[in-house]
Amino acid sequence: MILTEILQPACVKVPMTSKDKDSAITELIDLLASSGHLLDRNSVLEAVMVREQTRSTGIGSGIAIPHGKCAGVKELVMAIGIISDPIDFDSIDHKPVSIIVLLVSPMDRTGPHIQALARISRLLLDEELKAKLEKATSPSQVYELISVKENE
Repeated sequence: MILTEILQPACVKVPMTSKDKDSAITELIDLLASSGHLLDRNSVLEAVMVREQTRSTGIGSGIAIPHGKCAGVKELVMAIGIISDPIDFDSIDHKPVSIIVLLVSPMDRTGPHIQALARISRLLLDEELKAKLEKATSPSQVYELISVKENE
């Protein structure tokens, strides 16, 4: 799976303006909604928030991957945000988060959803890429960094 086949440049937000976890998730969902990727913004927001209440998607090392499955999307969609002033995300390592990757898929697309989560996790294990993403100053720079890394 190639993430840039899912991620659209219009769905990258740098810098994010949110100061807490819930508003960060909402900010990325609103980005997807404004770019026409959602059938039902409210059902997407509810699905992601319900999933987040089950267990935090702050995976550690400054990264969070909030995600959910619902009827509010017709296909797998993704948004990425970079926060210059890291926020608390109830991460497993108790460290604040600066890179947030939001993933939402239809209820019946479990396979691609899990593949995308795994791909995001593997990609962000690259410390050099992670450091460059944290320092990115524009959406196009984030998209380009991911695109280059995936084509290596």
